[in-house]
Amino acid sequence: MEAKAKARYARIAPRKARAVIDLIRNKHVNEAKAILDYNPRRGAGIINKLLNSALANAENTLNMKTKNLYVAEAYVDEGPTMKRIQPRARGRRNLIRKRLSHITLILKERKEE
Repeated sequence: MEAKAKARYARIAPRKARAVIDLIRNKHVNEAKAILDYNPRRGAGIINKLLNSALANAENTLNMKTKNLYVAEAYVDEGPTMKRIQPRARGRRNLIRKRLSHITLILKERKEE
């Protein structure tokens, strides 16, 4: 069994979100929460919220035990890009790309030893 949570159209560039996701992949849930709580990056807040959502899904809908859960899969896909224009000298323009992300977290239970 696996508990899943997705954050779609998150307002963070996928490259920046991946830097945080890589820190928690294959970690125990409590360890992942500790890493995200003390990480200064902006993506850590978004991913922490997503981890709490996946944890709630595991406990409430699937009746999984928190002490056995770990982050089995965590990945960031690129969402659509919002394009904005910034005026420049001599009537030209600059294109500003505001990138969006689709973040997915999957929690699974480890076998008790």
